[in-house]
Amino acid sequence: MFRDEILISLFISPQRISDSVEKIQLPNLDPTINIKLTQYLEKNYCNPQDYIIKKFQDHDIIFLGEYHRIKHDVELVQKIIPQLYKCGVFNLGIEFACFRDQNKIDSLITAKNYDETLANSIIFNKSIYWGFQEYADIFKFAWKFNQDLPDSVRKFRVIGLNAYTDWSHVKTEEDRWNMEVLEKVFVEGDWDEVMATTILNEFVENNEKALIYSGSHHAITKYKQPIYDEEAKKFIRFNEDRMGNRIYRRIGNRAFTICLHYPFPNEYGWSSERVYPVDGIIDTLMRQINPNYIPIGFDIKGTPFGNLTCNRSMYKHGYVDFLLEDFCDGYIYQKPLSEYESVTPISGFINKHNFAKAKQQIENIQIKSLSKYFGSKALNATFASDANIEYRFRKFK
Repeated sequence: MFRDEILISLFISPQRISDSVEKIQLPNLDPTINIKLTQYLEKNYCNPQDYIIKKFQDHDIIFLGEYHRIKHDVELVQKIIPQLYKCGVFNLGIEFACFRDQNKIDSLITAKNYDETLANSIIFNKSIYWGFQEYADIFKFAWKFNQDLPDSVRKFRVIGLNAYTDWSHVKTEEDRWNMEVLEKVFVEGDWDEVMATTILNEFVENNEKALIYSGSHHAITKYKQPIYDEEAKKFIRFNEDRMGNRIYRRIGNRAFTICLHYPFPNEYGWSSERVYPVDGIIDTLMRQINPNYIPIGFDIKGTPFGNLTCNRSMYKHGYVDFLLEDFCDGYIYQKPLSEYESVTPISGFINKHNFAKAKQQIENIQIKSLSKYFGSKALNATFASDANIEYRFRKFK
């Protein structure tokens, strides 16, 4: 235990947020653009939950794309379950669980008593890095909702979309680039391919509607994600095979992508610092609009928001004129980036029962090599520190 305390204090203690950090400046809005955007929001106001539900009138598969580990985004998904069911959408597909555990998920959310340990183990089987309460509580919200339904009616389902991966085969940095090793890691196949196949088999083939909750890059449909050489500073080609891309090729405009507001990667690479989306125009607008219109969900495609450009982000590469409507169909804004909160680490997510397996499943070679010195407490703290949204977003207003 004492060894854990030393490791936490030396290597993985939460970063301090400095009030004196230099903030990224927001732009001044062109008066004409300001009026168009403001009038559109005032005329078409819809709160985020109602907006998502409304989109199911004309679409079957709605992708809700997030940055990851932002508390209010996950809470939005938890809270919308009753509305989904009421409008005839009985399925929520999530990136954060494996389809091989679907029988366990079905059992969990329809059982007489809720099993917290089982919920945590389902998350653990997908990723030892994802021990956050709000994600696990998606199952609990579905369970609570199902408890109130009569026994004779259909129950709400949460479907784990993803593939199981076995990182125990990766022991050196070279292993991460060895195709023979990676075939053993991705034993069930590429994540995007598996998630798309699950959606097709579980929903599309059965004429079912579903809300799909995932990271934003899995959720893109018409947009093609750039592959960019950060050292050479040049666009290489497009990745056209993300989960949403595959579904869009199959069902066309029956698929719809909603982007949850988050900072975009800047133009120099995926690993670089983040910038305001669409060069800060949405953030500036929302700071001056009547607060009664926040939070809000609104269309991008075919609206004044669709023509917003993004010259400072990676997302522009490969496009002659990148527009927001290239990236997503709809958008949800809930609060300023400076007010974002991290999800809550689950106490004891890694414990004496799963500690040995957790060390085997570490993807990061440096952490894996150090893990022989770790106890479960230090390993939990290592992964929890990755969710420090307050620190990550400290430069935003």
